[in-house]
Amino acid sequence: MTGTDHTAVEELLSRLVEIESVNPTLVGGGAGEAELGRYVAEWLEQRGVDATCDEFAEGRANVVAHVRGSGGGRSLMLNAHLDTVGLGGPDAALTPRVEGRRLHGRGAYDMKGSLAAIMLVAAAAAELRFAGDLVVTAVADEEAFSAGSERIAATVAVDAAIVTEPTELRVAVAHKGFVWLELETRGRAAHGSRYDVGVDAIARMGPTLTALGALDARLRANGRAHPLLGGASVHASLIDGGQELSTYPDSCVLKAERRTLPGETARAVEDEVRAIAGDATVRALFARDPLETPLDEPIVSLLTAEAARSTGRDAEIVGVPFWTDAALFAAAGIPTVVFGPSGDGAHADAEWVDLDAVHATTEILLATTRAFCGGR
Repeated sequence: MTGTDHTAVEELLSRLVEIESVNPTLVGGGAGEAELGRYVAEWLEQRGVDATCDEFAEGRANVVAHVRGSGGGRSLMLNAHLDTVGLGGPDAALTPRVEGRRLHGRGAYDMKGSLAAIMLVAAAAAELRFAGDLVVTAVADEEAFSAGSERIAATVAVDAAIVTEPTELRVAVAHKGFVWLELETRGRAAHGSRYDVGVDAIARMGPTLTALGALDARLRANGRAHPLLGGASVHASLIDGGQELSTYPDSCVLKAERRTLPGETARAVEDEVRAIAGDATVRALFARDPLETPLDEPIVSLLTAEAARSTGRDAEIVGVPFWTDAALFAAAGIPTVVFGPSGDGAHADAEWVDLDAVHATTEILLATTRAFCGGR
């Protein structure tokens, strides 16, 4: 790779880990992405890449960078998120530590290793100048509500995209979506001694919980499993009700999550849960669509070929269980896949990324960019 080696990967990733970018929506007092976004934009500008840091709210930022092509080629977007979850123990904090070929630190795996890779790809592409445009987007808020990629999906038009969430160097063409639901049963508050007056809202939620468990079992056993994703599922996440031991509770609120497969809609899920909810009212709170990218899309075949060439083995095409911003770009009409390095510890107190895998990710993404956008 032009101008990039293992040392460059380690040095850049270490610097990215040192800059706090905890999502303040998740953790009060988190720094947000602005400082890291400014660093990313400046680093790219210094290497001949046209980069803008869009600070769209206090502490929140996207970076949009362009490597303009000479003309006549397809355009490709490489995407990574800037934000992290909260800091953990010494191996999920802001002091990067290298042990063997593993770099430890908050965000190293999820997903500053990938961020380093796409920055290095942009710098190399600026020297090589392909026919088509390369767009690199480093976004805010993926760990909460994906406000950053929502802004990108609404404003950036490209022929294909790669979201570089870690996939262990596998090509992910599908992932599940989700629907968050709120269910509520109502009772009548009364003194605990007045069974003749009080109605227990928590007890009324009991049959609904049982029905929810039965629905989960049916979703896994009814033959609707996706070949790459397995079955859909539903689980009770949070429950709240009552005021004190000696009072009948007048309300019980249950929050549940339904993981969805390609082809399932939030409206259908809400109707499905309402049909088994018994005395509970049901409403959808928030939803994200699943991802399923056809295997015959050029970006799939090219990325698969370059991954196989780099690793010396057949590239594995998979679905991943977690949701990603790829679904937002797919919904905007952009064929999108997910591909990134190996590691472990996303959201955990011990988090690390494999430095050799970050280097391989960089090499594969650059080769895929050359093949997709057209270049010398």
